[in-house]
Amino acid sequence: METTMKEEKLRFPEPNQALPVMVGQLVDLDERRALKQGLKQRHIQMIALAGTIGTVGYANRASAGPAGAIMGYSIVGVLVSGMLISIAELSALVPLSGGIIRHAEYFVDPALSFAHGWNIVYAYFISIAGEIVAAAVLVEFWISLNSAIWITVFGGLAIICNLSLVRIYGELEFSFAILKIMLVIGLNVMALVLICGGGPTGEPYGAQFWRSPGPFVQYLGISGKLGQFLGVWSSFTPAVYSFASVENVTILAGETQRPRQNIPKAAKRILARVVLFYIITILMITFLIPSNDPDLLKTTGTAAQSPFVLAAKRAGIKVLPSIINAVVLTSAWSAGNSILMGGSRVLFGLAQERHAPAVFKRINGWGVPYASVVVMSLSVSLGYLTTSSGATVVFTWLQDMIAAYNFVAWIVICAVYLRFYYAMQRQGISRDELPWKAPFQPYAAWMSLICFIVLLLTSGFRTFIHGR
Repeated sequence: METTMKEEKLRFPEPNQALPVMVGQLVDLDERRALKQGLKQRHIQMIALAGTIGTVGYANRASAGPAGAIMGYSIVGVLVSGMLISIAELSALVPLSGGIIRHAEYFVDPALSFAHGWNIVYAYFISIAGEIVAAAVLVEFWISLNSAIWITVFGGLAIICNLSLVRIYGELEFSFAILKIMLVIGLNVMALVLICGGGPTGEPYGAQFWRSPGPFVQYLGISGKLGQFLGVWSSFTPAVYSFASVENVTILAGETQRPRQNIPKAAKRILARVVLFYIITILMITFLIPSNDPDLLKTTGTAAQSPFVLAAKRAGIKVLPSIINAVVLTSAWSAGNSILMGGSRVLFGLAQERHAPAVFKRINGWGVPYASVVVMSLSVSLGYLTTSSGATVVFTWLQDMIAAYNFVAWIVICAVYLRFYYAMQRQGISRDELPWKAPFQPYAAWMSLICFIVLLLTSGFRTFIHGR
């Protein structure tokens, strides 16, 4: 009853209801009727969860040390949570496909919507190929074939999925998220057993690696507190990559059932999942492998570089590398599939705001913006560049050009939210009248905005160190 009264007062009727459009109403009911609301609460919860544990237990944390890695991922997790609850409040009020680009149009300026929207499309276009290529590389762990074959297979599957009912996408992501959860739980149980001396050797690990080489690393050999500080600072960038595109859950607001309830629920639980799936897992890793282990610095592109795999091999557990590689393979394909889904919806949203050709607004009988999906699917062809050594260099350049995209995207989200927040104050509208009010605002948005700007400007600090 309370939610209904708030919506009537602000004249934002529930998008799932076929009500006439009123003056001042931001929700495009025709758009929501055209798109199919096939994503339920369990889908949204798992999509948000899968976005935060995509690389857990897999990334390299040797540059920061045990305590440094935990600090880095914890801090970035808190900052990401501040950003996520900001975009969730906006999406609860304006649940349309495209997410932040639609909010930028309404609450800041159409120019920001145009610029950031096409920035997202470009970044996603390149990223789709990167994830599909990563999946093809992971298959080589078991069988060596021309990578073009696997790029075609995985790319084709992603295209078929995105041209189908959005509910099929939701079910696939739900299944992959379950696999990731099972893997993380299993790895942590295995780690606990090994730490306590349950391995074949019967020797407990204890906290020996916290004593030697120690909780912090002297980054690039720089001695003293400065070297330790830079080690912690260096862990921020890989942590950001681990949380990349977690805000994608709001891009699908237009195809989510009861978005004003389900999207905020997903956002509020991210912080707890950060603690459960990242911090605990990293803590376990710090007991298994020393931060100066030379094998941590090797880049294989497969599960062979995972700290858990290294620990399992040394404990005589032979089957684990294949299991981890299989789940990481599904994660890579799932990431490419999700980016294709998100990119097509952003392109659809740009067309809705007349920032892209109207052809991208075309929708098939299943409620899928097929024209946007087809155009974004062309990015799979970039994956074939990796079959040539010379073209691989060009492809790497393209990927490097979007390295700072996550920071820029999160900065825009925080800036748009703060503009919305202070506009509400200026108009004398209480946030209690909103469908959902994010906690800790505007402090969470300000903290995330300032820190993301600082991290963006300093993320390449290694370049300015003498000899680097």
